[in-house]
Amino acid sequence: MFDSKDKEAVGGFEMREEDAETIIGASVKVDGDFVSEGNVLVQGIVNGSLKTKGNLRVDEGAKIKANVDATNAQVSGEIQGNITVKDSLDLGSSAKVAGDIITKILSIEPGAVLNGHCSVSAMSEESEGNDQPSEIQKPNQKNKKSVLDENLD
Repeated sequence: MFDSKDKEAVGGFEMREEDAETIIGASVKVDGDFVSEGNVLVQGIVNGSLKTKGNLRVDEGAKIKANVDATNAQVSGEIQGNITVKDSLDLGSSAKVAGDIITKILSIEPGAVLNGHCSVSAMSEESEGNDQPSEIQKPNQKNKKSVLDENLD
């Protein structure tokens, strides 16, 4: 799947280091809301929120404690927060994600760790820009008999 360390293919897009408009280097820590129009490469630490209209690449060793919003994303580092990706999200073998995911295409390599809920489908206009996870619908248990109860009657 990977041609070289600087070039990684993800669900139909490639993001090389030289394609990044913004690079958050390994020695850089960003606290607050980070907003970009172009491609972003994260090698350091981001706390707050990270939104880009371009593509996002999170390298191994990078740590993000933020809600993330991007067009496409390739994750090999750690993310603690909800992830909304308009098109394609690829979790590499070293990825660690703790949060809910909303995307159109999801690829998870063996070894990746994901703790959260996933919604993989075409995104509606309603869901774009919503960083909150959707409510999980549970069946109404009131006045319902289980299969065992019905067999006992």
